[in-house]
Amino acid sequence: MKKKSIMIQGTGSSVGKSLLCTALCRIFTQDGYRVNPFKSQNMSNNSYITAEGHEMGRAQVMQAEAAGKAPRAVMNPILLKPTSDHRSQVVIRGKVFDTKDAIEYYEFKPRLKSMVQEIYDDLANESDIVVIEGAGSPAEINLKQDDIVNMGMAKMAQAPVLLAGDIDRGGVFASLAGTLLLLDEDEKKLVKGVIVNKFRGSLDILQPGLEMLEDIIHLPVLGVVPYFHLNLEDEDSVTDWDKFRSNQQGEIDIAVIKLPHISNFTDFNVLKLHEDVHLRFVGLEDDLGRPDVIMLPGTKSTVADMEMLWKSGMAKKIQDSHEKGSIVFGICGGYQILGREILDPDHVESSLDGIKGLDLLDIVTSFRGEKTTVLSEGEDQIFHAHVKGYEIHMGETVLLEGTSPLVQLTPTSEGSPQSYDGAVNGDQTVFGTYFHGVFDSSAFTREFLNRVRNARNLAPLPNKVQDYWQYKDEQYDKLADVVRESLDMDQIYRIVEAGLDG
Repeated sequence: MKKKSIMIQGTGSSVGKSLLCTALCRIFTQDGYRVNPFKSQNMSNNSYITAEGHEMGRAQVMQAEAAGKAPRAVMNPILLKPTSDHRSQVVIRGKVFDTKDAIEYYEFKPRLKSMVQEIYDDLANESDIVVIEGAGSPAEINLKQDDIVNMGMAKMAQAPVLLAGDIDRGGVFASLAGTLLLLDEDEKKLVKGVIVNKFRGSLDILQPGLEMLEDIIHLPVLGVVPYFHLNLEDEDSVTDWDKFRSNQQGEIDIAVIKLPHISNFTDFNVLKLHEDVHLRFVGLEDDLGRPDVIMLPGTKSTVADMEMLWKSGMAKKIQDSHEKGSIVFGICGGYQILGREILDPDHVESSLDGIKGLDLLDIVTSFRGEKTTVLSEGEDQIFHAHVKGYEIHMGETVLLEGTSPLVQLTPTSEGSPQSYDGAVNGDQTVFGTYFHGVFDSSAFTREFLNRVRNARNLAPLPNKVQDYWQYKDEQYDKLADVVRESLDMDQIYRIVEAGLDG
């Protein structure tokens, strides 16, 4: 089978496109095919760094992992990272290209079509099947001109389309039929079937509705996928924060500050695997309480979020909570926020020359024009566990006297000078690192949690959790089992084989 493809589009955002594509990547791979994922344009601050130092959306990273492939930026050649309600950083082929407002990007987008076509063709030539993900809805009639991510992409790839709808939020029959109603006739011909996703209830009761829907849209319902609970990373831009709540009876209360420009919040997925953790996300206006640990996540706009922490009063709450015994841990932008100050003399991030940080770590961060994008690993200097992750940040951080680094980095080549990452204060109650994925190392995480337990006079627990990269691989198999059982895979294979001729 050569140069075959299948595309999942949805009736809207967060209907499950990303996970359905992930499942298909795993299923096709299990069945012996060479599979690659593809999404021409993603909008998300939840990004990842490839081995080449390129930036891409995490949804396609997950799909690549499910297909047993190393993530590459060609799987997501355009990434839009919102910096405000109206502007986004534009990442092309894994590198920052520009920052544009919505109108500027809309006018610029047609110039990207030939690049998308070229990249897709190259990816298809090395694949048996390409699993393509759409974005939002193909029925956004004001955006259909020059589309490169939904029906426009399907036409470029000559890919048959499966349309997915979310029954959990209600109105799935209307959303599926309505989406098809708003498609042009040539677009309707691309759609070969529909999928009902996130179902809870009795299939016997649902079945008459499925039959009536097929009579209305003249397309087959290819399956009903149940609502399931697997610990997989969130979709691109729409987040159900309640999904991150874990074990409200957990002995360790961890509060993650929900920064206005929060990014890479999937860093905390793994904490749900530890039985003694109660994980919760806290908005700037919410009551912080007295958590055992305060986590400051990554952010796309460190200076702006630091300013909002001060204005909202959350900065003072964090400082007071630390004074009363809370341990504080910052990752990437959250690490920068922990310092004495954040300097931006060249106005890389904002119109401010700088802003005072939380002053919980004796560090100073200065922004420069270059973004650091690299995979890193090393040994932490507190618990002596091996950690690995990826760095994606603007700014350089300098440790002042009396502050120790957190991680001793593994040299990148023989004879290269020793280097370090992150910082920890003298009494080891404030930690910071640029490593996204630091908690994926179960040894490091268990030792850190046991340090918290010790501060609360609780006995340490043994490490019963896998490293997260091993755990995720098992989750992909479980996802594939659920979706394979729910979909008519024989019919889907016939659709893939026939392409647009079917």
